[in-house]
Amino acid sequence: MLLMKMKNIKFWSRKEYQGMKIYYAAPLFNDWELNKNEKMKKWLESKGYFVYLPQDEAGLAYEKIDTGNKRKINKMIFESDIKCIKNSDLLIFDLNGRVPDEGGCVELGMAYAWGIKCIGFKTDTRALDYTGDDNLMIEGCMEFKIARNLEELERMIKEVIVEFD
Repeated sequence: MLLMKMKNIKFWSRKEYQGMKIYYAAPLFNDWELNKNEKMKKWLESKGYFVYLPQDEAGLAYEKIDTGNKRKINKMIFESDIKCIKNSDLLIFDLNGRVPDEGGCVELGMAYAWGIKCIGFKTDTRALDYTGDDNLMIEGCMEFKIARNLEELERMIKEVIVEFD
């Protein structure tokens, strides 16, 4: 049985929080992914960051949809996620998996277009080509900054903070 989480949508504003606001873009379609995302959120929060995790804040579409409300629910979740991307200081894109998550790719593209700093996180060895790289358009949105472990991710986040100061 998939995790059941239903929360009210919470919109951030840049004025609302004083610390670094991170949007964590990741696949969220099975228990393993949901649990992994929750662990990452807790790790980031333990470092003092505010984390928007779509599965927690906007909820999961498949849990909310019933007959006749699919478009309304999908639109609500989409708009919630967009607003939170716009109000984030940093987007971290979890690239783990055979290919990057399609929704995460869209979130990444939006953040990049709006001038929000983006970092990748990937511990998975599967990749687009033999060099270990993924699609250059995806990696380019992150300025080719992809952390391969939590220590690298923490260092990259601190570099973004320095850029803001």
